[in-house]
Amino acid sequence: MDKENRIIEKAFAILSKRLRESTISVSSVSLAESYLLHKLALEEREIFGALWLDAKNRLIACEDIALGTITQAKIFPREILKSALKHNAVKVIFFHNHPSGNAIPSEKDKIMTCNMKQLLNLIDVQLEDHIIVAGKESRSLAKHGEI
Repeated sequence: MDKENRIIEKAFAILSKRLRESTISVSSVSLAESYLLHKLALEEREIFGALWLDAKNRLIACEDIALGTITQAKIFPREILKSALKHNAVKVIFFHNHPSGNAIPSEKDKIMTCNMKQLLNLIDVQLEDHIIVAGKESRSLAKHGEI
């Protein structure tokens, strides 16, 4: 088990490095999903965060914005704005996990995503996607036309 954990940690470090290298863009949803699956798969409580991107889809920062309970994380629009401005981002991919194991977005997830999209439009930050991770599965809201 320890050997496997070290291998997983090493793989996660490699994925993190690739996402941060200036030649690697996050234009591929599958790359972002792979990264987030490794980051969130074993989390026991909800984490809401953002992959902040520049104009060429290069990763500026991966930031956990809200830590919640097993069933929800409280998202404050003010914190989203502060984070976007801090990183001088042009685009964002939101992410959060569902520890319950179901990657289907709730109605609250969809409403929050829509509200955050409108909020970020006010400061010229484009919402590219919102990815939900549930165990070994992930779901891109953009890919399913839910943004």
